[in-house]
Amino acid sequence: MATSRPLRLGFFTRLLDEGSAAERYRCATEQIQRAEAFGFDTAWVAQHHFHEAEGGLPAPLVFLAHVAARTSRIRLGTGVVTLPMEQPIRVAEDAAVLDILSGGRLELGVGSGGNPTAFAAFGLGNDDRRSVFEAHLATLRDALGGQALPGGDRIYPARPGLLDRIWFATFSVEGARAAGRLGTGLLLSRTQPRTADEPDATLADIQDPMVDAYLGALPVGVAPRILASRSVFVADSRAEALRHAEVGLRRFQARLAATGRGGPPDLPLADIIRRQDVHLGTPEEVLASLRADRVLDRATDLAVQVHSVDPPHALVLRSIELVATAVAPALGWRPAAPALRVA
Repeated sequence: MATSRPLRLGFFTRLLDEGSAAERYRCATEQIQRAEAFGFDTAWVAQHHFHEAEGGLPAPLVFLAHVAARTSRIRLGTGVVTLPMEQPIRVAEDAAVLDILSGGRLELGVGSGGNPTAFAAFGLGNDDRRSVFEAHLATLRDALGGQALPGGDRIYPARPGLLDRIWFATFSVEGARAAGRLGTGLLLSRTQPRTADEPDATLADIQDPMVDAYLGALPVGVAPRILASRSVFVADSRAEALRHAEVGLRRFQARLAATGRGGPPDLPLADIIRRQDVHLGTPEEVLASLRADRVLDRATDLAVQVHSVDPPHALVLRSIELVATAVAPALGWRPAAPALRVA
């Protein structure tokens, strides 16, 4: 572990359940409620514009306000707000209001990412993302902290406490170092592309140097916050897990292949599982797989997501239960509240 604090457990969703937007939002709400009932500490939602096969939610703060009214304890995170596409003062205002309405439960994850083709609709080029992100992040931090903005105004309500709950998502060592310098949390992805030079590198091979850079850049006295997002699907049998992986992961692989990424669409399923860094199977099999992930030795938070297996909603609920009762406790997690049996 990166600190002496106990591991925090999160549930992450890109809202990809089968059905209409309304059905996706209903399922995600129920999944977060189930996570809260089983003691999860946090729930995270991703933001995606335009491309419903990649993610179902363009307005994460709006959705989390809905979830906040239907939960009482679980912390609610954005994983992430794609900040270059947003007006940062408006993000600060919406985040401040949501944090007040939720009783101070917001975790504000931001990043520069997003599908490269989505930037044009916002009047941006993909090459602009890093510089715009840096400028928008500075404005967001000033606004949340109650600093005077251009023209002299300050946002109302200011919410300086959110400055200690900003998280920075990145795929690079330099990005992780920047997160450390700023004293934010570090959001690590469930998988990352391999280079041509190291096609068989493990996810830990890629992310360990990022953790090193982050920890090395943290200001003295600032506690590290390192969230490792991981693809985790726990089922009652390995056969059940593989049956759904055969559908979901092959669908995902076909989309990758169509864009010239990730190899051919007919890769053996075992190769897709390995390439996409998926932990699946029975509780015992998933636990063994996660224990082999060195990054978790220094993570303060583990966030599990079923993507890109994307099993049916009922099995997502079952996976949440099995993670909470049979996997996470063996990794050092303790539920934030007594786990509830939910019918």
